[in-house]
Amino acid sequence: MDLFSGILSSLGLSGAAGLNAYIPLLMVGALNHFGVMHLAEPYSLLSEPWVMLVVGLLGVLDFIGDKIPGVDHALHVVGGLVNTAAGAILFASQTGVAEIPPALSLVLGLVVAGGVHATRTAVRPVATATTAGLGNPVLSAAEDVGSLTLSILAIFIPILAVVFLVLFVVAAYRLYVRFRGRRPTL
Repeated sequence: MDLFSGILSSLGLSGAAGLNAYIPLLMVGALNHFGVMHLAEPYSLLSEPWVMLVVGLLGVLDFIGDKIPGVDHALHVVGGLVNTAAGAILFASQTGVAEIPPALSLVLGLVVAGGVHATRTAVRPVATATTAGLGNPVLSAAEDVGSLTLSILAIFIPILAVVFLVLFVVAAYRLYVRFRGRRPTL
């Protein structure tokens, strides 16, 4: 059951990183720092105060910038790398004690976070086009809340995290399909 729970937690945290890289990184680091969870080396570096400070500051800048049309696009381009890397690290940090080879853990985290980030990136232009950018702050806030919720579930109730992750992907896909035809043609 420990291996199964670890994999579910890894899936949830890497999915949360696909939405917002900084929330799950900061949460895992803080929980390890305060002894609520244990991260094996080298992932315990996430709980160093200076690392949490840097992640927190970058998270605040991302939080603000993602609410601004145009800036959010640039952040999504950079996020393609940052979010997937964070997902890989988070996946591996949870399965480091399990039977899964570290390289496979990193690849799985990269795929999960990258898939969620790609879904998010596909939905955002549709929202921008259909709302003239006015819906972007609302969508960004929903992504942040989703990342926080998914992070909490992944740590404390991993099975619900995976259910939440699947529901998110299905909802995002339906939203994309629904609004894809409403884009104005040039």
